[in-house]
Amino acid sequence: MQPFNKVWAIALMTTAMMASSCSQQKNNQPAPAQTTGEKSDMTARIAYVEVDSLMQNYEFCKDYAQVLTKKTETIQNTLNSKGLALQKQVADFQSKVQSGLYTREQAEAEQDALQKKQVQLQNLQQSLAAEFEKEQTHYNDALRDSLHNFLKKYNESFGYNYIISKAGDNILLADKRFDITEDVIKGLNKRYKRPTEIKKELEK
Repeated sequence: MQPFNKVWAIALMTTAMMASSCSQQKNNQPAPAQTTGEKSDMTARIAYVEVDSLMQNYEFCKDYAQVLTKKTETIQNTLNSKGLALQKQVADFQSKVQSGLYTREQAEAEQDALQKKQVQLQNLQQSLAAEFEKEQTHYNDALRDSLHNFLKKYNESFGYNYIISKAGDNILLADKRFDITEDVIKGLNKRYKRPTEIKKELEK
C-alpha cells in the first residue's frame, strides 16, 4: 500500500499543471515578468500552489486522511488477528503431532486444512489491499476533481496561463507574489461540504 499523502501529492501536482486559462489580464493583478526583447502578449502568467500546505489545511484532505488511516488500521487489525489465530492452530497441530495424538491420516488431513487456511489468509490480504487501493483511487479522483473545478472557476477572475504545484524542492525558486496557496485553501474550504459517506466513516 502506498502512503496516501504521497499519492495525493502526485495527484495534486498533476491537477495543478492542468489548470490553465487564456483569460485577459486584469488591472488589479501583479504585472508578469518580461524578458528583454520579448513581446508582452507572449509572456506567460504563472501562479503556484504549495501542495504540502494545501494537504494540511484543506478540510477535504484532512477528512479523507482520517478515513484512510482508519481503514488502514482496520485492515492491519484484521490480518493480525487472523494471522495470530492461524499461528496458534499451527503450533497446536505441531504439538499434537509430536505427542502422537494424530494418526498419519489425521495429521495429513489437518495439515491440508491448515495449508488451505494459509492460502485463504493470503487471498484475504490481497483482497483487502485491492479494496484499499480502490478507495484510495476514489479519494484521489475526488480531490483532483475538486481542485480542478475550483481552479477553473478561480482563474476566470485572474487569467493565469499556468497554475503549477510546488511540492518540496520541485521548484527551486519561486516569487511569493505569485503564491496563491492561501486563496486556494480559503476558497476550497468555503466550498467544501463533508459528504455523508465521510460522516458515516468518521462516526464508526
